[in-house]
Amino acid sequence: MQFQTYPFEKLTNLLSNITPNPKLEPLTLTIGEPQFETPDFIQETLCQTSPLLNKYPKTLGEKILKDAQRHFVKKRFNVDLDPSEIIPTFGTREVLFNFPQFLLFDKKNPVMAFPNPFYQIYEGAAIASRAEITHLNLTKENGFKAPIQPEILKECDFVIINYPNNPTATSATIEELKAWAQAALDYDFVLLNDECYSEIYVGEKDPSLLEASIMIGNEDFKNIIVVNSISKRSSAPGLRNGFIAGDAKILKAYMQYRTYVGAASPLPLQHAAAAAWSDEAHVIENREKYSKNFAIAREILGIDTPSSTFYIWLEVEDDIDFTKKLFQEKNVKVLPGSYLSRGEFKTKHIRIALVENEERTKEALTRIKELLDGR
Repeated sequence: MQFQTYPFEKLTNLLSNITPNPKLEPLTLTIGEPQFETPDFIQETLCQTSPLLNKYPKTLGEKILKDAQRHFVKKRFNVDLDPSEIIPTFGTREVLFNFPQFLLFDKKNPVMAFPNPFYQIYEGAAIASRAEITHLNLTKENGFKAPIQPEILKECDFVIINYPNNPTATSATIEELKAWAQAALDYDFVLLNDECYSEIYVGEKDPSLLEASIMIGNEDFKNIIVVNSISKRSSAPGLRNGFIAGDAKILKAYMQYRTYVGAASPLPLQHAAAAAWSDEAHVIENREKYSKNFAIAREILGIDTPSSTFYIWLEVEDDIDFTKKLFQEKNVKVLPGSYLSRGEFKTKHIRIALVENEERTKEALTRIKELLDGR
């Protein structure tokens, strides 16, 4: 089993022989890790429930957590999930890696499709599943939206889409998600939307694939799966908490598989996560922080900022060369877009993660602007 080098390792190798400008404070805008404090009430719940470390957690998840996640889905998307239609998970990275392996195990020659560029776990999962990979290229011409191509989809067993999208920060309309939900039925493939950035938005809320499924009459979510996470929503990636929801028939079998995986979340983490899923006030505060960062980006870079995620997908002449020069001259790290894409498809973009406070964001973007202007 041979996996591609992870993007951040590639970046480390790229910059290893470069000495950054020592006159400037180092600033890193590479990884999508919120740099804001995890809210006090989440930390306090974790501490208060620490005595529960003497008990094994259930793979199924505690009722308090499952109820909190179901309530979130109902309040946010107006979707009533039966308990059989949702499973709490140890974040979503582990799900995105092991769910395809579970789903595709019995397929003789499995075919898996996902966007390009992409979150690299999708590719790793395909490799581990021995699946043939089909890329859905996200281009400037198609608005960085995964195209629905019947000739490709009819050959697929499993398709991942990702809205709001990492790295391009593109959102999908409910009509576009309805088209995808219908395609999953028409061509009989399992469709998963990675919705981990659904709660980081400016203005309009992003819809869920679950909503789209109901709107086309697929109320039991046949072939439809979503995942979501608390990491971005609550500035709590260390809690490793998320869920997978949708088709109960698929999830029943996946639940049995998970008992062997051993990915149950410790009880104190589950209680802290339940508190986080149940509160919206801190999420609103987080959105305001990212909204201010987007306003700074719009002012300094003169670009139309996205409505969702905390990424800027900035076009440059040469993403590798720009990344090296930015580090050397301005002591700022960003991620080359080509490290997130494959094949003949090439992108001339860098991904900027606006996860810092206003002051540091303004400083970093000012330096990027200076390099763009040749200063």
